[in-house]
Amino acid sequence: MPSVTADRVLGIVTPYKVEVVQGNVLTKEMVAQVKPGMNRSQVRDLLGSPLLADIFHAERWDYVFSIRRQGAEPQNRKVIAIFDGENLKSLDVPGDLPSESDFVASITTFKRRGDLPKLALTEDERKALPVPAKVAQPAAEPVGAVRSYPPLEPKS
Repeated sequence: MPSVTADRVLGIVTPYKVEVVQGNVLTKEMVAQVKPGMNRSQVRDLLGSPLLADIFHAERWDYVFSIRRQGAEPQNRKVIAIFDGENLKSLDVPGDLPSESDFVASITTFKRRGDLPKLALTEDERKALPVPAKVAQPAAEPVGAVRSYPPLEPKS
């Protein structure tokens, strides 16, 4: 009897795995906008609400992100914002923080085959097309059945 593994059943069927996304997606472009000295609301506007804001460590916000997606490598990242009172003191950013386009490419599981199709013609290609033949327009005829209705009021 064939073995059953977590990834394949009978070597043929791959069971569906639920996509799990937790936390805030932070990219290099987003983090580059954050500067020391910004207040808490400015940081929240740029990065979103932190996943972890502990009342026992009020000077620290943790932005944690994890994603598990079928067909893509799992990702885990943690960005830490340290405040001095109401103003941002520092931002601890991991070295592997991706740019927006790199992040999208890393979670995209759609595999393209071949080159993208051409969606527009050049001006020379348009000129090379044959001229459409003129079609004679038929005389305008009423559309649908023509009906005659009796008058609503009798003639007097």
